[in-house]
Amino acid sequence: MFHVPNKSRIRTHPTYGSDDSIGNNGAFDLVFNGYEVHCIASDGMLWEHVSVTINRKRCPGWEIMSYVKDLFWDEEDMVIQIHPPKSEYVNQHIYCLHLWRPIGVILPLPAQIMVGFKIQQK
Repeated sequence: MFHVPNKSRIRTHPTYGSDDSIGNNGAFDLVFNGYEVHCIASDGMLWEHVSVTINRKRCPGWEIMSYVKDLFWDEEDMVIQIHPPKSEYVNQHIYCLHLWRPIGVILPLPAQIMVGFKIQQK
C-alpha cells in the first residue's frame, strides 16, 4: 500500500509546500545515513510514483532507494525503476531516480534463480 511520511512533508515552501488535504501527493525531506533525501510523491494517472534526489552530485544508491521504497510502500510491495526508450527520456534533474508502481496491476516477477541462489540465513 502506498503511503507518505507525513511528518517529513514540506508544508511551507512556496512551490513544493502541501498539506494532508492532497493525500499522497507532495514533497518530503528526509535524512538517512547522513544524506539529505528529497522526495516528490504522487499517485495520479494510474501510477504511484516517488522521485528521489540527495544532497550530493550523484544519483542515490541502492541503500537510499531501498529506504525510500520501504518508507512509501509496504515491505512486501514491489516497485520498479523504468528505463524507457531513449526517445521518451525526460531529464529535469540529472541526479534524480524514480520509483514506480502501477495501480491495480500485478507486476510479473522473474524467477529468483535468474538473479542468483537464495542463501538461507542462520
